[in-house]
Amino acid sequence: MPADSPVRVRFAPSPTGYLHVGGARSALFNYLFARSRGGAFILRIEDTDRTRLVEGAVEEIFESLRWLGLDWDEGPGVGGPVGPYVQSGRTALYRDHAERLIAGGNAYRCFCTAGRLTALREEQERTKKPIGYDRACRSLPPSEVERLLAANAPHVVRLKIPDGRTVSFTD
Repeated sequence: MPADSPVRVRFAPSPTGYLHVGGARSALFNYLFARSRGGAFILRIEDTDRTRLVEGAVEEIFESLRWLGLDWDEGPGVGGPVGPYVQSGRTALYRDHAERLIAGGNAYRCFCTAGRLTALREEQERTKKPIGYDRACRSLPPSEVERLLAANAPHVVRLKIPDGRTVSFTD
């Protein structure tokens, strides 16, 4: 980032529990850094882990940050130019980009079950092999993908990292 660019920092807690001291510390450091540079402190709620969501945690996070005196410049209840500031509200955007990656051959749908992935990991641990996904769904025939989609089979989208290459980027 160029030296004259305004600082934008983000605090992105997950409402899978209440704000803890480590989260409060991160929020405080981000807030103070933004304020010291004339920048913006942004709050984005990472609520995509719906299975572990704790009822009332979002409101408690808001209350805790306010109690600490950390008012956000952009985020839930405040708005801003790059909302929505709750991840689940960005689902359509993410779905659109995932579909573009798939259409461009840069990603694929993985239909592996949690049970299969657990068994794979246990086998890799048992045999002392590197832990990682084995790309089982990477080369599924299009007809099989269509069949699974028609059956509403649960799936995730995985990036299609080129074989034999290291991919890196500066963030």
